[in-house]
Amino acid sequence: MPVRRLAVVGTGLIGASVGLAAKRAGVEWVTGWDPDGEAAAGAARRGAVDVATPTLAAALEGADLVLVAAPVAQLAAQVKAALAATGEETTVTDVGSTKTAVCAAAAGSARFIGGHPMAGGEARGPEHAKAELFEGATWFLTPTAQTAPERYRLVHGFVGDLGATPVAVDPASHDRLVALTSHLPHALANLLVNQAGATRIEGHEPLAAAGGSLRDMTRVAGSNPRLWTDIFLQNREAVLETLREHRRLVERLEAALAAGDADFLAAWIGEASTNRRRLLAEAFADPGALQRLSVHIPDRPGVFAAITQALGAERINIEDFEMHHHSPERGGELEMIVAGEPEAQRAAAIIARQGYDAVISPVLDER
Repeated sequence: MPVRRLAVVGTGLIGASVGLAAKRAGVEWVTGWDPDGEAAAGAARRGAVDVATPTLAAALEGADLVLVAAPVAQLAAQVKAALAATGEETTVTDVGSTKTAVCAAAAGSARFIGGHPMAGGEARGPEHAKAELFEGATWFLTPTAQTAPERYRLVHGFVGDLGATPVAVDPASHDRLVALTSHLPHALANLLVNQAGATRIEGHEPLAAAGGSLRDMTRVAGSNPRLWTDIFLQNREAVLETLREHRRLVERLEAALAAGDADFLAAWIGEASTNRRRLLAEAFADPGALQRLSVHIPDRPGVFAAITQALGAERINIEDFEMHHHSPERGGELEMIVAGEPEAQRAAAIIARQGYDAVISPVLDER
């Protein structure tokens, strides 16, 4: 049976996006509650919930499914409260980025299935919610041995209706997986940018001379300190495990550099190229065909829009793009990804007619 009445506990970006996607998928009634009353009211104004209730109990009344989208530090308590306040007719799930603690807090309830959509955004708040946020995204589900099969089928079907791909995983395995693919990259980004920021070399400040490599590697550095402090602490054992393994790999690289081991370095870089191709293959049909166009543009309103509109008018699909801003005086570097060298050459010609030069290079340099 599909979900008819949904209660969203926590109406920030993810919770409100779930509400919008659920209503698009045909859920009849969506209630929302948030400890921050203004966030709940904002979700109602955005159309993500039909009504923002003043109390948690009011939001949960009559719900087929309760989705808890509280911050990680509050997640276990909110899940326990939702289970305690509802009866056998209600299933409870969550969207937290760590799963071991919240599944333990549910104490083996047959009505609870942990969940974690691999989707989000840098903006926060219900005003930035999008119904399409979960389309094509992996949505981890963490049933336990005590989970009732019909409850799992309900949540599995609901996630699919939102456009996501549900994937079942053990809670502890989930936490090890995200420690490696999400939490470690955030930790390393903070380490890199802090190392550069704390260093002076012959009076020169590294951050002032940083190129694209440091910017690319540290895009997520400094993300929401309160949120990420909670995530690191909630998942500290798995993060510690990945950091220890990372240290071991760094020590191998140090040893190869100290020994002048060119064979190791070449094999190491080649392995990275292979693994990056595998990573890109998840997002693109033919990673080897991807071409990067780098365009230096001035800091002036309308330049970026003019370029993308010109490419769109010629039916050139921009697979991905990123903007690196240098300064108001120096402008910035626009990087776009297109599929195939002929398309890249055609795009470069169009950009040249706009008055800018595009440098073309393969995304995967396999020379």
